[in-house]
Amino acid sequence: MPFDPACRRCPRLSTFLDEVRERHPTYHCRPVAPFGAADGRLLILGLAPGMHGANATGRPFTGDFAGILLYQTLYRYGFSNRPESRSLDDGLRLIDCRISNAVKCLPPGNKPIGEEIACCNVFLREELQALPDDSLVIALGRVAHQAVLRASGLKQSAYQFGHNVLHRLSSGMLLLDCYHCSRYNTQTGRLTTEMFHEVFGRARELLEKRPRI
Repeated sequence: MPFDPACRRCPRLSTFLDEVRERHPTYHCRPVAPFGAADGRLLILGLAPGMHGANATGRPFTGDFAGILLYQTLYRYGFSNRPESRSLDDGLRLIDCRISNAVKCLPPGNKPIGEEIACCNVFLREELQALPDDSLVIALGRVAHQAVLRASGLKQSAYQFGHNVLHRLSSGMLLLDCYHCSRYNTQTGRLTTEMFHEVFGRARELLEKRPRI
């Protein structure tokens, strides 16, 4: 199923977005579409839009704390033309790269429930099928990792999540795990800038070694 910008399949999320829109009438408050190059070989998958980030701007990781490190890193490794993302019309362009979320709508408390993750997985399945065969997915966090496996029809037990752990999926696609670049993870030291850079540096090397199909 292709991305639906008017999707209201999850009652809890739809009701919450209506409530948020009343408090913040200028916010996007709808499902947030994937962003980036249509033929990009690198897909970065997060968890869900943030309240004052993607839910406000309509672009994944734009306007929130997690996006600061992500977009600086993408620029550092040649996946974007700018190191900062502020709004939909800021001129930022991704290069051979796309960004999406396992859940396309803002969840209460930034925590989607299992039913919502499963419901939104049909959109991710479509996204993965549209990727070039030589693609690589960076899963930011365990939920994103599990969502990729579900969308690929693979057993969770066969691919354990671990930071900077690489998985070769049956489709030929590569899955590279990374701790989520959330404020909590970076401020507690669970994820350092160096650790984050190592993942994206590895992704760049892997893509350069894979002949473009």
